[in-house]
Amino acid sequence: MWVSTKAQYGLRALIEIGRRGGDAVPLKDVSERQGISQHYLEQIASNLRRAGFIRSVRGAHGGYRLARPASAINAYEVVTAMEGSIAPVSCVEEDHVCDKGNVCGTLDLWHRVDAALRDVLGSTTLADLIADSERQDHARLMQLEPNVPALSI
Repeated sequence: MWVSTKAQYGLRALIEIGRRGGDAVPLKDVSERQGISQHYLEQIASNLRRAGFIRSVRGAHGGYRLARPASAINAYEVVTAMEGSIAPVSCVEEDHVCDKGNVCGTLDLWHRVDAALRDVLGSTTLADLIADSERQDHARLMQLEPNVPALSI
């Protein structure tokens, strides 16, 4: 399975927006922090807005906010909103009728792969990803701090 940059960047943008709590986040800030072209990010934000993940805020302090709590958004719904089907092969897509199912030795494998993808992505919320991101930032900051010897009194 190959996840496009559109889906990857969509998740990264949502994490960045979600990390700011309820504050509106300009796409320029997301673009700079995540290293994503602002033009491409505008297209992604449009898709995220249409899918109901973010809403725009106009005005001097405008930008984007999450439209739902981060705990109510999972990675599966974001990836499928950006990608469409994430089935590893077409024969396990819900609307596909496979005429080789009775002789295919790999059908069960693809169903298990599909179920595993759905399970991992479906059980990972945006809140989980935000917490992971904050832990990673904290760990990076800790590595940058110089070793300060303890004062002895």
